[in-house]
Amino acid sequence: MCGILGIVGRQGLHVNQLLYDGLTVLQHRGQDAAGILTDAEGNFRLRKSNGLVADVFFKRHMMRLEGNVGIGHVRYPTAGSSSRAEAQPFYVNSPYGIALAHNGNLTNAEELALYLRDECMRHINTTSDSELLLNVLAVELNQRSRSLRIEGNPHINIETIFGAIGAMNERVRGGYACVSVIAGYGLLAFRDPYGIRPLVYGKRETEGSTEYIVASESVAITALGFEVVRDVAPGEAVFISSSGHLFSRQCSPQISYSPCIFEHVYFARPDSVIDGMSVYQSRLNQGQRLAERLLEEWPDHDIDVVIPIPDSGRIAALQMAKALNLPYREGFVKNRYVGRTFIMPGQALREKSVRRKLNAIEHEFAGKNVLLVDDSIVRGTTSAQIIEMARDVGAAKVYFASAAPPVRHPNVYGIDMPAVNEFIANGRTIDEINATIGSDRLFYQTLEDLIEVTLQPTSTVNAFDSSCFDGVYITGDIDEAYLQRLHDKRNDAAKSVADPEDSGVDLHNDEQN
Repeated sequence: MCGILGIVGRQGLHVNQLLYDGLTVLQHRGQDAAGILTDAEGNFRLRKSNGLVADVFFKRHMMRLEGNVGIGHVRYPTAGSSSRAEAQPFYVNSPYGIALAHNGNLTNAEELALYLRDECMRHINTTSDSELLLNVLAVELNQRSRSLRIEGNPHINIETIFGAIGAMNERVRGGYACVSVIAGYGLLAFRDPYGIRPLVYGKRETEGSTEYIVASESVAITALGFEVVRDVAPGEAVFISSSGHLFSRQCSPQISYSPCIFEHVYFARPDSVIDGMSVYQSRLNQGQRLAERLLEEWPDHDIDVVIPIPDSGRIAALQMAKALNLPYREGFVKNRYVGRTFIMPGQALREKSVRRKLNAIEHEFAGKNVLLVDDSIVRGTTSAQIIEMARDVGAAKVYFASAAPPVRHPNVYGIDMPAVNEFIANGRTIDEINATIGSDRLFYQTLEDLIEVTLQPTSTVNAFDSSCFDGVYITGDIDEAYLQRLHDKRNDAAKSVADPEDSGVDLHNDEQN
């Protein structure tokens, strides 16, 4: 999962600070690397490197990121290398100069790599499918671009741009939401025909002109003082010229409006609205329904208190406590200077980080039967350690509730879930999972309930991609051979570490770090 951002400011305004601030709002979507690219009168300015936003950009970098058009990216790797060379945005010089930042995963990446090499004679320098996507876009634009004039006053040929997006959508498969800059022309944003990965745009009026913003989540739009306009539709492209004129086109038919449901379970910030659905409300609904199912299954329960696993389990836990008529207590204090364990590569690093990240408040556990609530259980090692922590501070019994169903299948559309044999639910019943993590009783949300309570009347979504729960891949191109290749890349033993010799990338600057 990654976070993307694009801004077209008014003429004469540098959008570097807006991009920086917006990326900090999206930092939860990726902590591996960050990058910003701006267009200064047709010249790209780029800074990207591994690390958090605050660690990548310093005053000297920001001073060089001039221009009223720019894109930004925060990243974590879904597979393979996490070297600085794969930080985004990427760019190519032909045609015109195109830069791109991408959230998602292409499922036919190997096929695209061969096509670009053998038929298009394009060199791909990394293992990132984002670079493949950029080059496919460049090929399609190049084939249609004779009517685009480079010299003199630029004239945007919208048919050329939207035609290239339509052709690209026919060639690539998977989940993707992208922001792109065409040097000297403007900002291009587009979304896959299923709408798997989120993308929303907004605007604001300043000094008689309109400024536009495109982002992975609405919270990045509102936090910067823009007004949300709407989500980019599946298969739609939006182009905003450097002068601030917006054009949109449905470039591919909507096959099915099926966004990833895991955004509403775990990844998105609760203050975001995605595809017309409030993430906060979805998580409240998930807690309500889980409490109802618990009462049906165990009406004479002996739970004394409901305690969330911070932070993403908090909203469901609040609603569960209300529905169960039980006290809600904060039993764990989180060290906010430790990264999210879900994102961290390597099992040993994840396990060490749990005790550093959470500390139990003994008084809230001593002698009590506690219900711990989390958004989901993936590997289960974190859950097991948290349950052990609760017992260590005196909990009499520890029950555990997951606001999501058992995760049994890999996500192939851009979320770094582990190899299937690393899922705790792989080949285990709920009773066996309960015994493995060491809880006294374990409750899971059903998939039917999750889908029902996440959907909201304010949205036109008609389905979800819930493949990590049910193994149904909506793009229809995933077979056992693909999943085996994915397993070989994603298991902890195969994950590589960033090369310490790699340096940050900063165009127009010899000083790399």
